[in-house]
Amino acid sequence: MNRQQVTATINGEHKEFLCEPRQSLLEVLRDELFLTGTKEGCNDGNCGSCNVILDGTLVNSCCIFGVEANGGHITTIEGLSKGNELHPLQQTFLEGTGMQCGFCTPGFLIAASALLDENSEPTEEEIRHWLVGNLCRCTGYDKIVKAVQDAALILRERAL
Repeated sequence: MNRQQVTATINGEHKEFLCEPRQSLLEVLRDELFLTGTKEGCNDGNCGSCNVILDGTLVNSCCIFGVEANGGHITTIEGLSKGNELHPLQQTFLEGTGMQCGFCTPGFLIAASALLDENSEPTEEEIRHWLVGNLCRCTGYDKIVKAVQDAALILRERAL
């Protein structure tokens, strides 16, 4: 199959890569660009492990073709922190044990980041509704919701 050239901004960096027309964005991120923080769970858009932000919208990267990202701006879990400084979501997940095995954590963090970009003061119900597309087999979700609430508070205090 003919590989196509794609240009995108990924985690703030200009990237050019080749991919097959049928190759998912998830496959491109992991196999071509070696950004392995984005996880493959169900590979059909039901678990949220592969969440990324594409042009400001939360998407399941397993359901998007890599060629569709041409000209786009993508944020993966690797782009959430700034160097060695963790994003408040990452910090609150660590401090509040909002994870256990960690496999689903990147997807939750990206989804929560997209939520907080849209709504800086979400209610518990809004957080739970927003994260409904993310599945975790290890936790009861309460610590995840609390971590998102704590990060929202930190981000609001920083904005003052």
